[in-house]
Amino acid sequence: MRADRLVSLVLLLRRHGRMPAARLARELEVSTRTVLRDMEALSAAGVPVYAERGRSGGFALLPGFQTELTGLNHDEALALLVAGARKGGQGLGLGAALASAMVKVVDALPEGHREVAVGAVGRLLVEPEVDLLARRQGGEEVSDAVVAQVRRAVFGGRKLRIRYAASGQGARWRTVDPIGLVTVRGLAYLLATREGEDRTYRLSRVLAAEELAEPAERADEVDLERVWRERGERFRGGGELVVVVARVRAERRAEVVGTAVAVLGEEGGEWVRMELAFQDARHAEWALWQLDRDAEVVEPRWLRTSLRDKAVEIVERYGDS
Repeated sequence: MRADRLVSLVLLLRRHGRMPAARLARELEVSTRTVLRDMEALSAAGVPVYAERGRSGGFALLPGFQTELTGLNHDEALALLVAGARKGGQGLGLGAALASAMVKVVDALPEGHREVAVGAVGRLLVEPEVDLLARRQGGEEVSDAVVAQVRRAVFGGRKLRIRYAASGQGARWRTVDPIGLVTVRGLAYLLATREGEDRTYRLSRVLAAEELAEPAERADEVDLERVWRERGERFRGGGELVVVVARVRAERRAEVVGTAVAVLGEEGGEWVRMELAFQDARHAEWALWQLDRDAEVVEPRWLRTSLRDKAVEIVERYGDS
């Protein structure tokens, strides 16, 4: 049983009044039996829902039902809803309590903010099971001003202009259509599209952001977990990225991890054998060249050749010294 579905049930009853189980099932795209079970769960959680039998019967809330939850602002309510939308509460035996808390949080919000807050939850993904970027743990600092603009654009469904500094490249402005936000292992990412192409941006590399007035080109609803998983599969399969196998001295490992787009695999030792993903050929060549004699490209062959030719050119230039 999903706590967010129980919240949706309460919102439907508040908006439409009495509703038959069959109509609720259609609205939520579940079976009538599931609706009946959910109603039992709401009642057990203390929500005053009751059933009326007969031709025009259905489920309804007691008149004047209003939960009390004082001192909670919009961002705090959103944080609680995001936490509640995760599956951890069920595993800890807190399913009914979590459902009751989410209902109270939503019900305590001002009328115009309820649907916005519930819709915003679907645009956030916290600690997904599938790791798109296999990175070391540890947080990164992100500007509060940047986060505020990005979050507003994501939740409000508007285009976003960001000044982004990709690895090994100078910062430049991009206009994107934001899809959602993902946080995993202490890192935060913006999932977006740019000119119709999928893009994933690390928030710590967004130097400035501006929410635009123009509506974003995106679907009304999104399954962020599915989008994250699909992008992860493309990254691991190489996709449009350049995948490099290299031997790196252990003391320089952290440096290359911070430079690569993704670490797809590694084997320890004094020389660490690493499978790395870079944005393109230029990024790969730049990153490995920075490591000087502390790295050796195993494959692809063209990158070994490119680095060798670069080294030969420098030797020839300074050969008379």
